[in-house]
Amino acid sequence: MTEADRQALMGSARHSAPQVAIVGGGPAGLMAAEMLGRAGVCVTVYDAMPSVARKLLLAGKSGLNITHSEPHERLRTRFGAAGDFLRDALDAMTGRDVEAFAAGLGVETFTGSSGRVFPVAMKASPLLRAWLARLAGLGVTVRTRHSWKGFDGQALLFETPDGPVHVAADAVLLALGGASWPRLGSDAAWVPVLAERGVTIAPFRPANCGFDVCWSALFAERFAGAPVKSVATGIDGRVVKGEFVVTRHGIEGSLVYAGCAPLRDRLLETGQAAFIVDLAPDRTVEALSASLHRQAPKLSFSNRLRRATGLDGVKAGLLREAVPDIAGRDARALAQCIKALAIPLASPRPIAEAISSAGGIRLDAIGADYQLKVLPGVFAAGEMLDWEAPTGGYLLTACLATGAQAARGMLAFLGEKTSP
Repeated sequence: MTEADRQALMGSARHSAPQVAIVGGGPAGLMAAEMLGRAGVCVTVYDAMPSVARKLLLAGKSGLNITHSEPHERLRTRFGAAGDFLRDALDAMTGRDVEAFAAGLGVETFTGSSGRVFPVAMKASPLLRAWLARLAGLGVTVRTRHSWKGFDGQALLFETPDGPVHVAADAVLLALGGASWPRLGSDAAWVPVLAERGVTIAPFRPANCGFDVCWSALFAERFAGAPVKSVATGIDGRVVKGEFVVTRHGIEGSLVYAGCAPLRDRLLETGQAAFIVDLAPDRTVEALSASLHRQAPKLSFSNRLRRATGLDGVKAGLLREAVPDIAGRDARALAQCIKALAIPLASPRPIAEAISSAGGIRLDAIGADYQLKVLPGVFAAGEMLDWEAPTGGYLLTACLATGAQAARGMLAFLGEKTSP
Protein backbone atom coordinates (compact mmCIF):
# COMPACT_ATOMS: atom_id res chain seq x y z
CA MET A 1 0.00 0.00 0.00
CA THR A 2 1.38 3.38 -1.00
CA GLU A 3 1.47 6.35 1.40
CA ALA A 4 -1.25 8.02 -0.68
CA ASP A 5 -3.45 4.92 -0.33
CA ARG A 6 -2.84 4.85 3.43
CA GLN A 7 -3.77 8.52 3.82
CA ALA A 8 -6.89 8.01 1.71
CA LEU A 9 -7.90 5.03 3.84
CA MET A 10 -7.37 7.01 7.05
CA GLY A 11 -9.38 9.90 5.65
CA SER A 12 -12.22 7.54 4.73
CA ALA A 13 -12.20 6.00 8.19
CA ARG A 14 -12.26 9.42 9.86
CA HIS A 15 -15.14 10.50 7.67
CA SER A 16 -17.22 7.45 8.66
CA ALA A 17 -16.35 7.70 12.38
CA PRO A 18 -18.61 9.59 14.80
CA GLN A 19 -17.91 13.33 14.73
CA VAL A 20 -17.37 15.05 18.09
CA ALA A 21 -16.84 18.75 18.77
CA ILE A 22 -15.05 19.79 21.95
CA VAL A 23 -15.45 23.47 22.77
CA GLY A 24 -12.57 24.58 24.97
CA GLY A 25 -8.94 23.52 24.77
CA GLY A 26 -8.05 23.38 28.46
CA PRO A 27 -7.06 20.25 30.42
CA ALA A 28 -10.62 18.88 30.60
CA GLY A 29 -11.24 19.28 26.89
CA LEU A 30 -7.85 17.90 25.88
CA MET A 31 -8.21 14.86 28.15
CA ALA A 32 -11.62 14.10 26.64
CA ALA A 33 -10.13 14.54 23.17
CA GLU A 34 -7.43 12.00 23.93
CA MET A 35 -9.84 9.35 25.21
CA LEU A 36 -12.22 9.85 22.29
CA GLY A 37 -9.39 9.87 19.78
CA ARG A 38 -8.07 6.58 21.15
CA ALA A 39 -11.55 5.11 20.70
CA GLY A 40 -11.53 5.96 17.00
CA VAL A 41 -13.83 8.98 17.21
CA CYS A 42 -13.20 11.92 14.89
CA VAL A 43 -12.48 14.80 17.29
CA THR A 44 -12.14 18.51 16.67
CA VAL A 45 -11.22 20.86 19.52
CA TYR A 46 -12.31 24.49 19.17
CA ASP A 47 -10.80 27.29 21.26
CA ALA A 48 -11.40 31.04 21.22
CA MET A 49 -7.80 31.96 21.94
CA PRO A 50 -4.86 31.92 19.49
CA SER A 51 -3.52 28.83 21.30
CA VAL A 52 -4.94 26.26 23.70
CA ALA A 53 -4.46 25.71 27.45
CA ARG A 54 -3.34 29.25 28.23
CA LYS A 55 -4.38 29.06 31.87
CA LEU A 56 -2.40 25.81 32.24
CA LEU A 57 0.66 27.55 30.83
CA LEU A 58 0.24 30.47 33.22
CA ALA A 59 -0.01 28.09 36.18
CA GLY A 60 3.16 26.43 34.99
CA LYS A 61 5.15 29.65 35.19
CA SER A 62 5.38 29.25 38.97
CA GLY A 63 5.80 25.46 38.88
CA LEU A 64 2.95 23.35 37.56
CA ASN A 65 1.28 21.52 40.47
CA ILE A 66 -0.29 18.58 38.64
CA THR A 67 -1.71 16.59 41.58
CA HIS A 68 -1.19 15.67 45.24
CA SER A 69 0.53 12.61 46.65
CA GLU A 70 -1.81 12.13 49.61
CA PRO A 71 -3.84 8.90 49.83
CA HIS A 72 -6.74 8.81 47.39
CA GLU A 73 -9.29 8.52 50.20
CA ARG A 74 -8.05 11.86 51.51
CA LEU A 75 -7.82 13.50 48.10
CA ARG A 76 -11.49 12.75 47.46
CA THR A 77 -12.48 14.85 50.48
CA ARG A 78 -10.99 18.06 49.08
CA PHE A 79 -13.99 18.95 46.93
CA GLY A 80 -16.55 19.83 49.59
CA ALA A 81 -20.19 19.36 48.71
CA ALA A 82 -19.28 18.24 45.17
CA GLY A 83 -17.24 15.29 46.44
CA ASP A 84 -20.01 12.73 46.09
CA PHE A 85 -20.78 13.75 42.52
CA LEU A 86 -17.10 13.72 41.53
CA ARG A 87 -16.37 10.40 43.23
CA ASP A 88 -16.65 8.17 40.13
CA ALA A 89 -14.54 10.51 38.02
CA LEU A 90 -11.85 10.81 40.70
CA ASP A 91 -11.82 7.07 41.36
CA ALA A 92 -11.18 6.50 37.66
CA MET A 93 -8.34 9.05 37.61
CA THR A 94 -6.45 9.17 40.89
CA GLY A 95 -3.42 11.25 41.69
CA ARG A 96 -1.24 8.29 40.76
CA ASP A 97 -3.01 8.11 37.39
CA VAL A 98 -2.20 11.78 36.79
CA GLU A 99 1.46 11.10 37.55
CA ALA A 100 1.39 8.15 35.13
CA PHE A 101 -0.24 10.37 32.51
CA ALA A 102 2.61 12.88 32.85
CA ALA A 103 5.19 10.09 32.71
CA GLY A 104 3.59 8.80 29.52
CA LEU A 105 4.27 12.21 27.98
CA GLY A 106 7.92 11.96 28.99
CA VAL A 107 7.48 14.42 31.88
CA GLU A 108 9.37 13.41 35.01
CA THR A 109 7.78 14.50 38.28
CA PHE A 110 8.77 14.85 41.93
CA THR A 111 6.89 15.21 45.21
CA GLY A 112 7.61 18.31 47.29
CA SER A 113 7.75 18.51 51.07
CA SER A 114 4.09 19.57 51.13
CA GLY A 115 3.03 16.44 49.22
CA ARG A 116 2.34 18.39 46.05
CA VAL A 117 3.52 16.82 42.78
CA PHE A 118 5.39 18.91 40.19
CA PRO A 119 7.21 18.33 36.90
CA VAL A 120 10.97 18.33 37.44
CA ALA A 121 11.14 21.09 34.80
CA MET A 122 8.74 23.16 36.97
CA LYS A 123 6.77 24.40 33.97
CA ALA A 124 3.84 23.35 31.81
CA SER A 125 5.13 23.97 28.30
CA PRO A 126 7.03 20.66 27.82
CA LEU A 127 3.99 18.67 28.98
CA LEU A 128 1.63 20.61 26.73
CA ARG A 129 3.87 20.29 23.67
CA ALA A 130 4.14 16.52 24.13
CA TRP A 131 0.40 16.24 24.76
CA LEU A 132 -0.56 18.18 21.62
CA ALA A 133 1.83 16.06 19.57
CA ARG A 134 0.20 12.90 20.91
CA LEU A 135 -3.27 14.25 20.14
CA ALA A 136 -2.21 15.07 16.60
CA GLY A 137 -0.99 11.50 16.25
CA LEU A 138 -4.45 10.32 17.27
CA GLY A 139 -5.99 12.41 14.51
CA VAL A 140 -7.39 15.11 16.82
CA THR A 141 -7.82 18.45 15.03
CA VAL A 142 -7.38 21.71 16.94
CA ARG A 143 -8.97 24.90 15.61
CA THR A 144 -8.10 28.14 17.42
CA ARG A 145 -9.68 31.60 17.18
CA HIS A 146 -13.10 29.94 17.16
CA SER A 147 -15.26 31.75 19.73
CA TRP A 148 -18.42 29.80 20.56
CA LYS A 149 -21.56 31.93 20.36
CA GLY A 150 -24.19 29.26 20.98
CA PHE A 151 -26.46 27.13 18.83
CA ASP A 152 -28.05 27.74 15.48
CA GLY A 153 -30.65 25.03 15.42
CA GLN A 154 -28.71 21.84 16.16
CA ALA A 155 -25.40 23.26 14.92
CA LEU A 156 -22.74 25.02 16.93
CA LEU A 157 -22.12 28.63 15.93
CA PHE A 158 -18.58 30.01 16.09
CA GLU A 159 -17.26 33.47 15.40
CA THR A 160 -13.89 33.38 13.61
CA PRO A 161 -11.61 35.93 11.92
CA ASP A 162 -13.06 34.68 8.61
CA GLY A 163 -16.66 35.10 9.70
CA PRO A 164 -19.28 32.86 11.31
CA VAL A 165 -18.82 29.09 11.13
CA HIS A 166 -21.48 26.43 11.70
CA VAL A 167 -20.43 23.00 12.96
CA ALA A 168 -22.58 19.88 13.10
CA ALA A 169 -21.49 17.04 15.39
CA ASP A 170 -22.82 13.75 16.69
CA ALA A 171 -21.93 14.82 20.23
CA VAL A 172 -20.57 17.98 21.84
CA LEU A 173 -18.44 18.55 24.92
CA LEU A 174 -18.41 22.00 26.47
CA ALA A 175 -15.21 22.61 28.46
CA LEU A 176 -15.11 26.39 28.47
CA GLY A 177 -13.78 26.96 31.98
CA GLY A 178 -15.11 29.10 34.81
CA ALA A 179 -14.86 32.83 35.39
CA SER A 180 -11.33 33.42 36.69
CA TRP A 181 -8.55 34.91 34.55
CA PRO A 182 -10.92 35.95 31.73
CA ARG A 183 -8.02 37.36 29.68
CA LEU A 184 -6.88 33.75 29.21
CA GLY A 185 -10.24 32.67 27.81
CA SER A 186 -12.34 31.68 30.85
CA ASP A 187 -14.75 34.60 30.68
CA ALA A 188 -18.05 32.78 31.44
CA ALA A 189 -19.58 34.25 28.26
CA TRP A 190 -21.35 30.89 27.86
CA VAL A 191 -23.57 31.46 30.90
CA PRO A 192 -26.46 33.33 29.16
CA VAL A 193 -26.31 30.94 26.20
CA LEU A 194 -26.93 27.87 28.35
CA ALA A 195 -29.29 29.65 30.76
CA GLU A 196 -31.51 30.53 27.80
CA ARG A 197 -31.66 26.82 26.96
CA GLY A 198 -32.83 25.97 30.49
CA VAL A 199 -29.52 24.87 32.03
CA THR A 200 -29.47 25.86 35.71
CA ILE A 201 -26.32 27.71 36.72
CA ALA A 202 -25.03 28.71 40.15
CA PRO A 203 -23.60 32.25 40.29
CA PHE A 204 -19.83 32.40 39.98
CA ARG A 205 -17.75 33.37 43.03
CA PRO A 206 -13.98 33.78 43.40
CA ALA A 207 -12.14 30.73 44.77
CA ASN A 208 -8.56 30.43 45.95
CA CYS A 209 -8.52 34.21 46.17
CA GLY A 210 -7.12 36.89 48.41
CA PHE A 211 -9.17 39.25 50.55
CA ASP A 212 -9.32 42.99 50.99
CA VAL A 213 -8.47 44.30 54.47
CA CYS A 214 -8.92 47.89 55.59
CA TRP A 215 -5.29 48.47 56.55
CA SER A 216 -4.19 51.79 57.91
CA ALA A 217 -2.15 53.80 55.44
CA LEU A 218 0.94 53.49 57.65
CA PHE A 219 0.72 49.68 57.89
CA ALA A 220 0.07 49.23 54.14
CA GLU A 221 2.96 51.48 53.24
CA ARG A 222 5.39 49.71 55.55
CA PHE A 223 4.44 46.06 55.09
CA ALA A 224 2.88 45.65 51.62
CA GLY A 225 4.60 42.66 50.01
CA ALA A 226 5.89 41.24 53.30
CA PRO A 227 5.54 37.46 53.73
CA VAL A 228 4.13 36.19 57.02
CA LYS A 229 5.92 32.87 57.49
CA SER A 230 5.62 29.92 59.89
CA VAL A 231 2.05 30.63 60.96
CA ALA A 232 -1.09 28.50 61.12
CA THR A 233 -4.86 28.64 60.82
CA GLY A 234 -7.75 26.27 61.43
CA ILE A 235 -9.47 24.67 58.44
CA ASP A 236 -12.20 22.02 58.74
CA GLY A 237 -11.17 21.23 62.28
CA ARG A 238 -7.51 20.85 61.32
CA VAL A 239 -4.54 23.06 62.11
CA VAL A 240 -2.83 23.97 58.84
CA LYS A 241 0.62 25.54 58.86
CA GLY A 242 1.94 27.73 56.09
CA GLU A 243 2.40 31.34 55.11
CA PHE A 244 0.64 34.25 53.48
CA VAL A 245 1.52 37.68 52.14
CA VAL A 246 0.39 41.14 53.21
CA THR A 247 -0.58 43.22 50.17
CA ARG A 248 -1.48 46.86 49.82
CA HIS A 249 -5.11 45.78 49.58
CA GLY A 250 -5.20 42.92 52.10
CA ILE A 251 -3.90 39.34 52.29
CA GLU A 252 -3.22 36.54 49.84
CA GLY A 253 -1.13 33.39 49.56
CA SER A 254 -1.34 29.64 50.11
CA LEU A 255 -2.60 29.70 53.71
CA VAL A 256 -5.34 32.18 52.80
CA TYR A 257 -6.36 30.16 49.76
CA ALA A 258 -6.56 26.96 51.81
CA GLY A 259 -9.37 28.40 53.92
CA CYS A 260 -10.86 30.64 51.26
CA ALA A 261 -14.25 28.96 50.67
CA PRO A 262 -15.78 29.25 54.17
CA LEU A 263 -14.35 32.75 54.66
CA ARG A 264 -15.73 33.90 51.30
CA ASP A 265 -19.16 32.38 51.90
CA ARG A 266 -19.42 33.86 55.39
CA LEU A 267 -18.34 37.26 54.13
CA LEU A 268 -20.77 37.25 51.20
CA GLU A 269 -23.66 36.00 53.34
CA THR A 270 -23.20 38.11 56.49
CA GLY A 271 -20.81 40.87 55.50
CA GLN A 272 -18.45 39.85 58.31
CA ALA A 273 -15.56 37.38 58.51
CA ALA A 274 -12.10 37.26 59.99
CA PHE A 275 -8.95 35.34 59.10
CA ILE A 276 -7.79 33.77 62.37
CA VAL A 277 -4.05 33.23 62.40
CA ASP A 278 -1.72 31.69 64.98
CA LEU A 279 1.49 33.71 64.84
CA ALA A 280 3.41 31.21 67.02
CA PRO A 281 2.03 27.74 66.20
CA ASP A 282 4.83 25.86 67.95
CA ARG A 283 4.22 27.47 71.36
CA THR A 284 1.25 27.29 73.73
CA VAL A 285 -0.63 30.17 75.31
CA GLU A 286 0.83 29.13 78.67
CA ALA A 287 4.41 29.13 77.41
CA LEU A 288 4.02 32.49 75.71
CA SER A 289 2.28 33.99 78.72
CA ALA A 290 5.00 32.82 81.10
CA SER A 291 7.75 34.18 78.85
CA LEU A 292 6.00 37.54 78.49
CA HIS A 293 5.43 37.72 82.23
CA ARG A 294 9.16 37.34 82.89
CA GLN A 295 10.10 40.43 80.87
CA ALA A 296 11.15 43.57 82.71
CA PRO A 297 8.32 46.13 82.88
CA LYS A 298 10.67 48.92 81.85
CA LEU A 299 11.20 47.38 78.40
CA SER A 300 9.33 48.83 75.43
CA PHE A 301 6.47 46.76 74.04
CA SER A 302 8.48 45.92 70.90
CA ASN A 303 11.46 44.67 72.91
CA ARG A 304 9.28 42.76 75.36
CA LEU A 305 7.44 41.07 72.48
CA ARG A 306 10.61 40.24 70.57
CA ARG A 307 12.50 38.86 73.58
CA ALA A 308 9.59 36.81 74.89
CA THR A 309 8.10 35.51 71.65
CA GLY A 310 10.53 36.21 68.82
CA LEU A 311 7.86 38.22 67.01
CA ASP A 312 8.93 41.38 65.22
CA GLY A 313 8.57 42.99 61.83
CA VAL A 314 5.33 42.21 60.03
CA LYS A 315 4.05 39.86 62.76
CA ALA A 316 4.42 42.57 65.39
CA GLY A 317 2.88 45.01 62.95
CA LEU A 318 -0.15 42.73 62.47
CA LEU A 319 -0.67 42.59 66.23
CA ARG A 320 -0.64 46.36 66.51
CA GLU A 321 -2.85 46.78 63.44
CA ALA A 322 -5.52 44.24 64.41
CA VAL A 323 -5.51 45.03 68.18
CA PRO A 324 -4.81 48.76 68.63
CA ASP A 325 -4.53 48.48 72.43
CA ILE A 326 -2.28 45.41 72.29
CA ALA A 327 0.58 47.14 74.13
CA GLY A 328 -1.63 47.56 77.19
CA ARG A 329 -2.78 43.92 77.40
CA ASP A 330 -1.55 41.72 80.21
CA ALA A 331 0.72 38.76 79.47
CA ARG A 332 -2.02 36.16 79.08
CA ALA A 333 -4.29 38.37 76.97
CA LEU A 334 -1.35 39.19 74.71
CA ALA A 335 -0.48 35.50 74.39
CA GLN A 336 -4.07 34.71 73.45
CA CYS A 337 -3.98 37.37 70.72
CA ILE A 338 -0.75 35.90 69.35
CA LYS A 339 -2.33 32.43 69.20
CA ALA A 340 -5.59 33.58 67.59
CA LEU A 341 -5.18 36.94 65.90
CA ALA A 342 -8.38 37.96 64.07
CA ILE A 343 -7.74 39.92 60.87
CA PRO A 344 -11.10 41.43 59.81
CA LEU A 345 -11.86 40.92 56.10
CA ALA A 346 -13.65 43.50 53.98
CA SER A 347 -14.36 41.58 50.76
CA PRO A 348 -12.96 38.86 48.50
CA ARG A 349 -10.64 40.07 45.77
CA PRO A 350 -12.22 40.28 42.28
CA ILE A 351 -12.96 36.99 40.53
CA ALA A 352 -10.88 38.08 37.51
CA GLU A 353 -7.70 37.68 39.59
CA ALA A 354 -8.75 34.56 41.52
CA ILE A 355 -6.88 31.31 40.86
CA SER A 356 -10.18 29.52 40.22
CA SER A 357 -13.91 30.01 40.62
CA ALA A 358 -16.84 28.41 42.38
CA GLY A 359 -20.24 28.21 40.72
CA GLY A 360 -21.18 27.20 37.20
CA ILE A 361 -23.47 24.50 35.83
CA ARG A 362 -25.31 22.99 38.77
CA LEU A 363 -24.45 19.35 39.31
CA ASP A 364 -28.13 18.39 39.36
CA ALA A 365 -28.37 19.75 35.80
CA ILE A 366 -26.13 16.98 34.43
CA GLY A 367 -26.33 13.22 34.57
CA ALA A 368 -23.77 10.79 35.90
CA ASP A 369 -22.45 10.64 32.31
CA TYR A 370 -21.90 14.45 32.37
CA GLN A 371 -24.61 15.00 29.75
CA LEU A 372 -26.76 18.10 30.16
CA LYS A 373 -30.25 16.90 31.05
CA VAL A 374 -32.02 19.51 28.92
CA LEU A 375 -29.63 19.23 25.94
CA PRO A 376 -29.24 15.59 24.80
CA GLY A 377 -25.89 14.95 23.18
CA VAL A 378 -24.28 17.97 24.85
CA PHE A 379 -21.85 17.21 27.70
CA ALA A 380 -19.88 19.46 30.06
CA ALA A 381 -16.68 19.08 32.11
CA GLY A 382 -13.98 20.97 33.96
CA GLU A 383 -14.43 24.32 35.71
CA MET A 384 -17.74 24.96 33.95
CA LEU A 385 -19.28 22.72 36.61
CA ASP A 386 -20.17 23.90 40.11
CA TRP A 387 -17.30 22.50 42.16
CA GLU A 388 -14.23 23.98 43.76
CA ALA A 389 -11.08 22.79 45.50
CA PRO A 390 -8.09 24.34 47.24
CA THR A 391 -4.75 24.67 45.53
CA GLY A 392 -2.47 21.67 45.81
CA GLY A 393 -2.99 19.87 42.51
CA TYR A 394 -6.66 19.18 43.18
CA LEU A 395 -7.93 21.61 40.54
CA LEU A 396 -5.98 20.07 37.67
CA THR A 397 -6.69 16.52 38.85
CA ALA A 398 -10.44 17.14 38.83
CA CYS A 399 -10.36 18.89 35.46
CA LEU A 400 -8.59 15.90 33.92
CA ALA A 401 -10.89 13.46 35.73
CA THR A 402 -14.13 15.18 34.66
CA GLY A 403 -12.90 15.43 31.08
CA ALA A 404 -12.20 11.70 31.08
CA GLN A 405 -15.56 10.90 32.68
CA ALA A 406 -17.40 13.03 30.13
CA ALA A 407 -15.56 11.19 27.34
CA ARG A 408 -16.81 7.88 28.73
CA GLY A 409 -20.32 9.26 28.75
CA MET A 410 -19.96 10.46 25.18
CA LEU A 411 -18.71 7.07 24.00
CA ALA A 412 -21.74 5.41 25.59
CA PHE A 413 -24.03 7.98 23.97
CA LEU A 414 -22.40 7.53 20.57
CA GLY A 415 -22.63 3.75 20.91
CA GLU A 416 -26.35 3.95 21.54
CA LYS A 417 -26.83 6.46 18.78
CA THR A 418 -25.03 4.38 16.12
CA SER A 419 -26.20 0.91 17.17
CA PRO A 420 -28.86 -0.73 14.95
